[in-house]
Amino acid sequence: MLAPAHAQSSTPASSSPTPPLACASSAHQAFDFWLGVWEVTASGQDKPSAINKISRGHGGCVIREDYRTTGGYTGMSMSFYDMKRKTWHQTWMGADGGALYIAGGLNESGAMVLSNRNTPYYTEGSPVNRVTWTPNEDGSVRQHWQSSQDSGKTWATVFDGLYVKRDALSAE
Repeated sequence: MLAPAHAQSSTPASSSPTPPLACASSAHQAFDFWLGVWEVTASGQDKPSAINKISRGHGGCVIREDYRTTGGYTGMSMSFYDMKRKTWHQTWMGADGGALYIAGGLNESGAMVLSNRNTPYYTEGSPVNRVTWTPNEDGSVRQHWQSSQDSGKTWATVFDGLYVKRDALSAE
């Protein structure tokens, strides 16, 4: 059951001290390697086809993704760490109406791995989606989205992209 929502205070923000960040733990910061403005190049392509802006908000509790391709497709996601369940969650919604609900966490190699199989929305026998974000030594990030029609026995790539920070590009 969800906790009740708290009403906003009518007290001006400037008159109250800043509360400690509720989401400042190392677990909350596990996905920080993805923060930034990125040029995204799909595997097999020689130039970027999208810009992805990843930012933190709401006291560090939410990671927001704003994705836009050169062809005009847009999408966004909201990711957060659930302290009670000790799990990362992401909800993606694209301009095509496609939604994806995934959950998981860091693997032993430091990559973030989220799957719809880890959510309460998953129905046994449905396609399994798995998205892995791997931080590379050069500061780039690989995002590899895979789907399985046979409960994870075999996998097909939906998207495989290399994220390069815009500020890293200007330094070259």
